Amino acid sequence: MLSSVVLKIGHNNDIIKDANINLFCAFTFPLSPCLFLQGSMSSGHRLRDVEQQHPLLDGEEAAVGSAAGEAEQVWFIQDGCGMVCAFITWFLVLYADFVVTFVMLLPSKSFWYAVINGVVFNCLAVLALSSHLRTMLTDPGAVPKGNATKKYMESLNLKPGEVIYKCSKCYSIKPERAHHCSICKRCIRKMDHHCPWVNNCVGENNQRFFVLFTMYIAMISTHALALSGYQFVTCVKLQWSECSDFSPPVTVMLMIFLCLEGLLFLTFTAVMFGTQVHSICNDETEIERLKNEKPTWERQVRWEGMRSVFGGKPSLLWINPFAGLRLRRLLATRSRKAGPEFSV
Repeated sequence: MLSSVVLKIGHNNDIIKDANINLFCAFTFPLSPCLFLQGSMSSGHRLRDVEQQHPLLDGEEAAVGSAAGEAEQVWFIQDGCGMVCAFITWFLVLYADFVVTFVMLLPSKSFWYAVINGVVFNCLAVLALSSHLRTMLTDPGAVPKGNATKKYMESLNLKPGEVIYKCSKCYSIKPERAHHCSICKRCIRKMDHHCPWVNNCVGENNQRFFVLFTMYIAMISTHALALSGYQFVTCVKLQWSECSDFSPPVTVMLMIFLCLEGLLFLTFTAVMFGTQVHSICNDETEIERLKNEKPTWERQVRWEGMRSVFGGKPSLLWINPFAGLRLRRLLATRSRKAGPEFSV
């Protein structure tokens, strides 16, 4: 058992002494992310990667300045691929809404059929896009940059033999179950994966919105496929010119593309929804599952896991993407100066 806190930060075997903290720099595996591990070192603990050697920050200004700056920013990742994928997602949802509303429902001779299906589909589309926005613009649980200070380590009240890891990429002392995202350029708490379709990581703070996004997209895809099937049957029985305001070739092309989109989206989002719920119920992120990491934390399984992600007892708030949204705070942050994660 070591008699001091151990901080793995580099690739050599030098020992750096600073006050009452011994910094033991050891060689670590080159392909694994770094993590904060509690308890003494044992064979059951996997060492996590820190690719470059950086000492502790000499002062607290960087950590304080970073935390203060992040509190004034709207979270948005400036990744070209992610922004394109997010735009495509919105375009496809709005395309589906256009085809359902203007090609299938408005020309319908049944008033209540058009009204009921139109209201249901558009409400689901709004909920899906709102969930997408909340997932994209919510901080997934980023660890503050530059918190590897002597003052911060002393505030952790670490016990003798506890091992903590510092990420050399964002200079953070990382909590347990945090992983570094090379796209967000931050360490994310309970990082599940980085999803380009929402241009953000799925982590501790926005996983519930990602689950809602996949659920609502799967629902509108199913609804669009059902409406398309009914429309095809109706148009075959009647004249194609009477079942749509568009010409028959245009109507057929629009509906075929909608069916292909619906099948693709339904398959993808249904699988993602199932894996996310399974992950929550087992209290195991996708990264932890793929790396076959043994849990060193107390698991919250089944309903405990669902409550920890969605908050409180089961209620309609669980499926409400607007829950917890503070409009005044959002409007206030938009007027402030942006940082590296956000720009106007």
